[in-house]
Amino acid sequence: MLASNFAVRCFIREIRDIRFVPIFLFRFTNLNVKPKIPISTSQSPLQSPFAALNPEIFPDRPVPEPASNSAHANVTAASQKKFRVVLRREKSQRGGKTVVVISQLPTHLSPPELDNLLKKAKKSLGCGGTLSGREIEVQGDQPDRVRRFLEDHGFSVVGP
Repeated sequence: MLASNFAVRCFIREIRDIRFVPIFLFRFTNLNVKPKIPISTSQSPLQSPFAALNPEIFPDRPVPEPASNSAHANVTAASQKKFRVVLRREKSQRGGKTVVVISQLPTHLSPPELDNLLKKAKKSLGCGGTLSGREIEVQGDQPDRVRRFLEDHGFSVVGP
């Protein structure tokens, strides 16, 4: 009873135009109470929506191969396929310094994978580099070394 009276009082405070509040408003109890679910009766904890289905009415289907074999076949096929990347030299707006840009990287490479590729390239080539968008910029005029690095990592390289 206390909670309902408190709610009515708060409601009345918000309405500033009302000067006279009938007393019967304070005597209401909660009229929107939902009926309680009885817990003393035994109920099944989980009901399966497929319990009523009869398995004999479905036609027999061939059993698919285990997912591990087909997934392994897809991984090996993807690892054998060479993805094409494009190398280009750029000097513009770099203060005369030359960078080699690796562009058109495969779209299946996620940003963390591109970061890992960049880290490996910087460590292997002994130079700096950055990732801008989906392009890798390697500092220095060394396209031959970059080409060799990418080919060792399974890419087909086009460009200088």
